[in-house]
Amino acid sequence: MSEAKAPIAKKIEHKLEKHGDTRIDPYYWMRDREDQEVIDYLNAENTYTESVMAPHKQFQEDLYQEMIARLKPDDSSVPYKLKDYYYYSRYAEGKEYPLFCRKKENLEAEEEIMLDVNELAEGQSFCQVGGLSISPNQRFLAYGVDFIGRRIYSIRIKDLQTGETLSEEIKSGSPISSWAADDRTLFYAAKDSQTLRTFQVKRHTMGADPSTDILVYEEKDETFSCYITKSKSRAYLMIISAATLTTECRYLKADNPEGTFTVLEPREQEHEYNVEHFGDHFYILTNDQAENYRLMRTPISKPGKENWEEIIAHRKEVVLEDMELFRDFLVLEERKDGLTLIRIIPWEGEEAYYLAFDDPAYTAYTSTNPDFDTDQLRYGYQSLTRPNSTFEINMKSKERTLLKQQPVLGDFEPENYVSERIYVPARDGKRIPMSLVRHKNTPVDGSAPLLLYAYGSYGSNVDPYFSSARLSLLDRGFSFAIAHIRGGATLGREWYEDGRLLHKKNTFTDFIDCGKYLVDSTYTTSDQLYCMGGSAGGLLIGAVVNMAPELFNGGIAAVPFVDVVTTMLDEDIPLTTGEYREWGNPNEKEYYDYMLSYSPYDNVEPKSYPHLLITSGLHDSQVQYWEPTKWAAKLRDKKTDSNLLLLHTNMEAGHGGASGRYQAYKETALEYTFLLMLAEKIKA
Repeated sequence: MSEAKAPIAKKIEHKLEKHGDTRIDPYYWMRDREDQEVIDYLNAENTYTESVMAPHKQFQEDLYQEMIARLKPDDSSVPYKLKDYYYYSRYAEGKEYPLFCRKKENLEAEEEIMLDVNELAEGQSFCQVGGLSISPNQRFLAYGVDFIGRRIYSIRIKDLQTGETLSEEIKSGSPISSWAADDRTLFYAAKDSQTLRTFQVKRHTMGADPSTDILVYEEKDETFSCYITKSKSRAYLMIISAATLTTECRYLKADNPEGTFTVLEPREQEHEYNVEHFGDHFYILTNDQAENYRLMRTPISKPGKENWEEIIAHRKEVVLEDMELFRDFLVLEERKDGLTLIRIIPWEGEEAYYLAFDDPAYTAYTSTNPDFDTDQLRYGYQSLTRPNSTFEINMKSKERTLLKQQPVLGDFEPENYVSERIYVPARDGKRIPMSLVRHKNTPVDGSAPLLLYAYGSYGSNVDPYFSSARLSLLDRGFSFAIAHIRGGATLGREWYEDGRLLHKKNTFTDFIDCGKYLVDSTYTTSDQLYCMGGSAGGLLIGAVVNMAPELFNGGIAAVPFVDVVTTMLDEDIPLTTGEYREWGNPNEKEYYDYMLSYSPYDNVEPKSYPHLLITSGLHDSQVQYWEPTKWAAKLRDKKTDSNLLLLHTNMEAGHGGASGRYQAYKETALEYTFLLMLAEKIKA
């Protein structure tokens, strides 16, 4: 290992008092990104990380080149048809950013480049484009662009007929916008400049000064955010207000942009519903009296809950996750035993049926389907061993066509890899799903290193997904596993409820139990077991290395949320108030005490910890850079071992890391080099 000296952060005693409890935070001073001393410390940590990894610098570069060599240089998405244009995105060889393109009437027509993000990114260290929205007449393109990485966007409008970008630039903070039917009115969501909460919807008329834009809705409840969207029918504009467990929808005819939005069903605590429009009805996916959701419909003329009619009933063993409406078919995304099913139901006549999927663990989803009047359903499928594929099926004839499988250049063959789906007994008797993949030549005798990954928050699911970069681990003898732990919703709403608020520790013990199972079942040993998670999954890593440090040889915590109590007490920090229903409000003593009992930063102790690589982004809007920075400093001060502790901060990016197509793989190469170094799969 390197003999470079790790930076030692200075300590300034800072008292934090709540509920009669006093905490001393010696690294509170790190919270000012404008302070040169903070920047100097972050640079010193980066320099230390570089020096430790220096013996493997060439390997890391080779690994990066290996990863990007699997990418098709001029790759493109599958075109989809909207009215009389086919829309798609593509990469030009050697370029970091996509080109958004279209062709009129057929795919042999001349290409129109709507937006070349490479041109936007010239001279910028970071560039992210989002929220692309085409006007109904298909002449104008609205899009959001962020040059910092803090997810603070400006909306621009481009005339696709003349190629001119209009002079008005909307400093909205959010990239999300929707056009009214008149092709000149644009509704958009705006962020609070301090908290970054998306809290307003405004109306902009093309040619007008954005400072005169009309406020049409403001979300006063600080635990909610709001955004604007449009029904698939394009007949209705909808403002969605959402908290962690509650939603409310307002609607307005798209051809009446100066009208008033109407509440479809008033918000009710822990009532979530999604709305689509078809004919004379709104279709509503709701958890009202249905923990795993049911599908209702209601007349547009009287949409309130008292008029809802059940279309698909609640089922205890099946989660109803999403719907797609067509003229002749209803398509449902369901989840059973933790895996997604796609169910096709004719409105009339024939019986419903499910699409068939072959792998033991996979991801399936309905894809881009903008047309009501079609029998073709486009859907996506991937697994731990098979690249993402786009299929189209004729819902009447059931004839299926593979439109594209994501190319993986080189000698990749799916048959060289083996995947499994197993269920791990938790300490309280629950069964935790876990998805695993390894090279077919990797033994299951305890000799192979294994990376265990999870997220486990917000009811978000990490379904088994393919990664061409991951092949660089698998081909070197690593196994990879995803633990579908509580806090996600893999096994339904109950699985989520059992891993949030005062049940949050189930998330951590589930992960630990999965790790112990992998060791006990000779997939690996504790000397070869590694853990990884990001954001709220980084909180998971921080908690488990406090609770069971001896179980892991090393871990990677990416942009980790680790200073839970202090952050959740600071309502000026972006996104805090909207998180109370996930973590609890520590202004209430019961939640304060519980959060304090697991907060990774607050529970660092003088003991041995695994090798750790912690990553961060200076401009992160979701997990402020100082959380991982303070955590690393405290760990270095307290831990009693000589294991590696590395902090790498991307000084030019935010929560999602680098913005370019290739640049992101440099961060992955660093992480994998760290793991392979610890597993002694490479030599200096």
